[in-house]
Amino acid sequence: MKRKFVIPALLLAVAVYACTSPATENAAATTETRATAPATGQSGVQDDVSNPNVVQVAVSSKDHSTLVTAVKAAGLVDALSNAGPFTVFAPTNAAFDKLPKGTVEDLLKPEKKGDLENILGYHTYVGVLNGALLQDGLEYDMVFGGKVKITKQGDKVFVNGKEIVATITASNGVIHVINEVLLPPAK
Repeated sequence: MKRKFVIPALLLAVAVYACTSPATENAAATTETRATAPATGQSGVQDDVSNPNVVQVAVSSKDHSTLVTAVKAAGLVDALSNAGPFTVFAPTNAAFDKLPKGTVEDLLKPEKKGDLENILGYHTYVGVLNGALLQDGLEYDMVFGGKVKITKQGDKVFVNGKEIVATITASNGVIHVINEVLLPPAK
């Protein structure tokens, strides 16, 4: 008769211990943290092992801080952190400095977000453009409308007449550094 009560009592003791053990408290805290932590997009993924994506490459470049600021203001960080592949024609800070005074500051205003997205989208192609795809006379449709044209003069490659001064491979595409900002065609 005593055995009938010992087994249920033992199971009850194990259950009580499991519910109050530190491991369970940590699991509950972790679950609570996950439930209350803000959700982030692809840009929030921490990965110190893989090659950097196009956004991470730009962030690490002192010559592209204006571009990074613009990508953040346009809300495109997560989109450009995704798997892609992407080709980004990345103007340097000096390229942005060539624009009329106040242009960049104006485009960074919240009410100009659509214009900024269009300009940045005109610098972005879905797919990888390099090697054989960067041949004289070829044209490509960019993300936010409009085509760009590739031209060559000797060993130099140009996009819409702007020289590609460097090429950097990223985990989700390629970045072609350019010395001027590409302006989308008027609609």
